[in-house]
Amino acid sequence: MSNKILWGGATASSQYEGAYDQDGKGLDTQDCRPYIPRTENATTKTRLLSYDTIAEAKQCQGVGNYPFRQGSDGYHHCQEDLDLIKELGLDVYRFSISWSRIFPHGDELEPNEEGLKYYDHIIHDLKAAGIKIFLTMNHYALPLYLVEKYGGWTNRKTVDFYVRFAKTILSRWKDDIDFWLPFNEINAGYFRPYNGVGLVKEENAPYDQSLVFQSLHHQFLASAKTIAYGRQIGVKGQFGCMISCFCYYPLTAKPEDNMKLVHDENVNQWFCSDVLARGYYPSYMSRFFKERNIHIQMEKDDTKLLKDNTCDFVSFSYYSSSVVTIDEAPQTAGNLVVTTKNPYLKATEWGWQIDPIGMRITLNKVYDRYQKPVIVSENGLGTHDILEADHQIHDTYRIEYLQQHFDQIMEAVEDGVDVLAYCMWGIIDIVSAGSCEMKKRYGVIYVDADNERNGTYNRYKKDSFYWYQSYIKNH
Repeated sequence: MSNKILWGGATASSQYEGAYDQDGKGLDTQDCRPYIPRTENATTKTRLLSYDTIAEAKQCQGVGNYPFRQGSDGYHHCQEDLDLIKELGLDVYRFSISWSRIFPHGDELEPNEEGLKYYDHIIHDLKAAGIKIFLTMNHYALPLYLVEKYGGWTNRKTVDFYVRFAKTILSRWKDDIDFWLPFNEINAGYFRPYNGVGLVKEENAPYDQSLVFQSLHHQFLASAKTIAYGRQIGVKGQFGCMISCFCYYPLTAKPEDNMKLVHDENVNQWFCSDVLARGYYPSYMSRFFKERNIHIQMEKDDTKLLKDNTCDFVSFSYYSSSVVTIDEAPQTAGNLVVTTKNPYLKATEWGWQIDPIGMRITLNKVYDRYQKPVIVSENGLGTHDILEADHQIHDTYRIEYLQQHFDQIMEAVEDGVDVLAYCMWGIIDIVSAGSCEMKKRYGVIYVDADNERNGTYNRYKKDSFYWYQSYIKNH
């Protein structure tokens, strides 16, 4: 087991970098998601994109109403942010590569050297400071050209394009990366097919579930091939998988509620990590596929490829717990999923239920299931912060949230869970992937920008910055 938890922070390229059309970067799927005020059912509209909405986005010749094109302007604040990360004293920093910054269309034979140089700078600066690197190779954003020409992950050819991208990254930084993650929250492909697998929705029709699961199968293969190549060339770091965890509770002791919990947990939460950590499709999916007439096209070597190239560690995002019932009950929002309200928990302004003990439960379940080291790759409080006239941000609520969750992580360690690392989500304020808002802030570093991209984009340290800095020093 690990002797020490690595305390870290995380960002994603599409939410952080901006510079969507600079130094050769191509358009990606996230660059096409508009900001819509929450009063207009925004979350649904910005996650379920049709070809009409993409065509409209392509006609926009600037940032316009597309917040991911600006992000936190991290591309132009790169060194300043790296210096803040070093001052904070992080043990590990998780960030992602923009696929379309390296291969603008996704199917090129040669990478864009300007894009690679940008990440060279980040990686070498972190290495020189002794900060470990957790590299997410793909965090939602897919080159738009691959979607329009090939159908994105529905097409098996995209596996080859991804592997070419992965080989470029693995070969260039084989000795520099400590933790490799082929796909962020891979089960998001089921809940949010546009974000997760780049699947575009027919205007007035539901997603074709066969295409969703075929796309996930192709991502499983891409992950396995990436791991196979990395091990073949002897990369230094470990390979992981990542899911979004929801920590399900039944609303009642009714057997039907508990049976629904088993089903939802299996399909929604464990399916993808079962394939990537155990190396085969779990038996419980057979009935799920049969009842929905889903037939996944596999080639003869797929089964062996998955079996031979499982991950070294399992990582997950955890923000809030969920409640399941077969009956009608009041609903509230959560990460990727809508859930039944829990009468015993408080919720954020965005409706996400705050449950620190759910972190301990999830850590125990993940470790018990896979017996592999565990990383909390995302966790944090997304809420509204106030920048005072003296540039202070007094976010005592975030400090309280973090302290309570850290206490439960330490309890899980006492339970026997091998926790490798914790990465606080949006360590620097970023555009929210769920609601496309800047106002929903996670960081300990404030970025002076609002939902309409007004502001200086200057960086300011919140009270939570100094608290986390002290916590890391003492642990």
